[in-house]
Amino acid sequence: MCSENKEASSRITWEGCSVLLDINDGDRLVFARLSPAAKLKIGNKNCSLKPLIGCPFGTVFQLDSSSDGPFLSPLQPKGNVNNTEEIKDGQLNGEVRDNRSLIDNNTAQSLTGEDIEDMRRQGAKGDEIIEALIANSATFEKKTSFSQEKYRLKKQKKYAPKVLMRRPVARSICEAYFKKYPLKIGFLRVDTLSLLLSMANVSSNSDILVVDMVGGLVTGAVAERLGGTGYVCNTYLGQAPYSMDIVRIFNLSDEICKRILRCSMSDLLSQKESQQQNLLNDESQSNDQMNVLGGIEEISHSSENAISDLGAENTTLPALRACKAAKAGEKASPEVVDSWKENGFSSLIIAAPDVDTWTLVKDLLPLLSNSAPFAIYHQYLQPLATCMHNLQLGKMAIGLQISEPWLREYQVLPSRTHPCMQMSAFGGYILSGTKICSS
Repeated sequence: MCSENKEASSRITWEGCSVLLDINDGDRLVFARLSPAAKLKIGNKNCSLKPLIGCPFGTVFQLDSSSDGPFLSPLQPKGNVNNTEEIKDGQLNGEVRDNRSLIDNNTAQSLTGEDIEDMRRQGAKGDEIIEALIANSATFEKKTSFSQEKYRLKKQKKYAPKVLMRRPVARSICEAYFKKYPLKIGFLRVDTLSLLLSMANVSSNSDILVVDMVGGLVTGAVAERLGGTGYVCNTYLGQAPYSMDIVRIFNLSDEICKRILRCSMSDLLSQKESQQQNLLNDESQSNDQMNVLGGIEEISHSSENAISDLGAENTTLPALRACKAAKAGEKASPEVVDSWKENGFSSLIIAAPDVDTWTLVKDLLPLLSNSAPFAIYHQYLQPLATCMHNLQLGKMAIGLQISEPWLREYQVLPSRTHPCMQMSAFGGYILSGTKICSS
C-alpha cells in the first residue's frame, strides 16, 4: 500500500491511472485510463495510449504516422521566437500589408490531396506537411502576420494535432466537465467550487458532511483537500446513494479513499434520536444513583471518570478506523456514526440542485457541532433566499450571506488583450453561515 501511495502521488503516470487529454489547446477534452490496450481517436485515426505510460504529467504529444500506423510521440520543446519587434500590426520592414486584395477561390494552394497522401506514405511528419502547404500557397506571404499565424494554427490542428496530458485534479476536472457536460455537475464553475470549499473551511483533520448530487465532484474535491486526514461523509436521501463516478478520476490513494464514507440521512437522524434517548436514560439513572447514595461528591467523581473514559475512547477510535482498508464510498460503520454524533461534523457542504434546500438544511444542520460553518450551492437564487429567511426566523445560524461568484477570462496577446468572446457569465449562488446552539 505504501508503494502504491508513493506511485499515486508522483508526477509520473502509471498503468491504470486516469489522465485528462487536452487535444489542440482545449478543442476537445477527453478523460482516459491508461493501459496498453487503450485507444484514442483523433480525427479518423486511432492511436494507442501506451506511449503515455511512464511520462510526466504536462507532457505534450504529437500525432505522427509510420508504416505501422499513427502513434503519439513526445513533442520536443522549441525555442520561443519573438517576432513582435519585427512584425507589428501587419507591418514588415516598412511594408504595410492587409487582406483586402485576397480572393478566396480555392486556387491559391497548388498542393493537392494526393500529394499530401504521398508525403504521408513516404513518412513525412505533420510539421513537414505544414511547411509544404505554406511553401505552395500563393497568398501566404501577402497575408498579415495575424492571418499567417491563424493559417498555420489551422493546418497544425488538422495535420499535426497536439495532445497535452494533464493531471486530473479538482480544478482540471471541474473545468473539463463545465465545458463538456455542465448539467452533470449542476453548472458548478471552478471559481464557485473553490469558494465553496473555502467558505466551508475544509481543512486537515476535519469531518465534512457532504450532500453531493453533482456526480461526486464536491466529494472528490473535499477529499483531495483533506489529503488523507479527517473524513468525508457523503449522505443521501432514500436507499440508493448518489453517483460518485467523478471520484474515480481523481487518482486518489488508498489512504484518501478509505476516508470517503457513505451514510444515508435516515441512519444519521436515527442515530441522533437514539443517542438523545440514551442521554435521557443516563440522566435518569444518574438521578436514581444520586438519590440512593445521597452524596454529591461521589456522583461528581463518577461523572468525571465517565467523561475521561469517553475522551479516551474518542482518541483511540480514529486509529481503529484507519486500520480498515476501505474503498471510496464504503458504508460508514455504526462506531464511526456514533463518533460523529458525539462530536458533530466540522462543516456542511450541500450541492443538491434537485432537492429542496430548506428541507435538507433543517435536517442536517443539527448534526453539526456548534460554531461549525456551512456552505450551500445552488444554480438559482430563490431556494437559497427561502432557506436564509427560515434560518433567520429559527435563529439557527449567524453570519448568513448569499454570494454570487464572478469570473472573467481574458485573452492576453500582443496588441489584442480583451475579455474572451465566449465565456460563462453566470456561476450560481452560495449561501454560507455559522451554526449556533439553539437552546
